[in-house]
Amino acid sequence: MSDLTATAASGGRTADEGLDSGRTARAVIAGLRIAVALLWIQNVSWKIPPDFGRDDHTGLFQFTSYAVEHPVLPPFSWLVQYVVLPNFTLFGYATLLVEFSLGAFLLAGLFTRFWAAIGIIQTLAITMSVLNAPNEWHWSYYLMLAAHLVLLATAAGRTAGLDGLLRPLWRTSSNRLATWALRAS
Repeated sequence: MSDLTATAASGGRTADEGLDSGRTARAVIAGLRIAVALLWIQNVSWKIPPDFGRDDHTGLFQFTSYAVEHPVLPPFSWLVQYVVLPNFTLFGYATLLVEFSLGAFLLAGLFTRFWAAIGIIQTLAITMSVLNAPNEWHWSYYLMLAAHLVLLATAAGRTAGLDGLLRPLWRTSSNRLATWALRAS
């Protein structure tokens, strides 16, 4: 088969074409990772302990309550009503810890794939809480989900992140933690 026939059979692409992995593409992925990290860090600012808005029905408590007041998925609403809200202080601190960690680890580019997966889970939980709430723009949650999927798929911490610096060390180690770190990065 000639080169022209092979190119035509592959839809006009040659074998060496694929996703751009040049400097600009890597910079954009690193920029996306940093922007998502800053989004999580900024969103921690309104999750204020010790009551997280429970006393005056604002903040995290209000948005969590939307899962019960405006249900998206009945089993999730049940979980929020009977497990999360009765244990809201613990839930508030756990949310604060997870979202701060998401921001910090994504900003540093450390264990980026792991934290992108946590970001997907956290985004889905937020979406299930507020999707049917009044004055919510659904696309903001879909875009958060898409951004985390991109970070997961591209191993975004390998560019301008600690994952890129530490992977050679992890690769040479036979330690189980190093093996996990390679997968998580």
